[in-house]
Amino acid sequence: MPDLATAPKGSFHDEEEWHDPSAVLLVAEVTSTSTADRDREKKIHGYARAGIPVYLLIDREEAEVTVYSDPSGDGYAKGPKHKLGLTVPLPAPLGFELDTKEF
Repeated sequence: MPDLATAPKGSFHDEEEWHDPSAVLLVAEVTSTSTADRDREKKIHGYARAGIPVYLLIDREEAEVTVYSDPSGDGYAKGPKHKLGLTVPLPAPLGFELDTKEF
């Protein structure tokens, strides 16, 4: 389960335990000592395979944010890195800038 998932309001308002991930616009993970390797490797593959348009990796150990987008197969075509504390552009379908100075 991701640390954060974003989808249109009402996408998951039923009682189902499992959902089709097609409504999800973004997932985000914040690394910790126990999850960093999984967040940096395995989750990229899983989210890309599920077709999640944007995977935001907030890597506290590296003090950077990686914005993965354009899922293709087991990975993402794009993955620019940004230093924590900067404003980070989020691509479509989000299309706004995320201020990370408080992270």
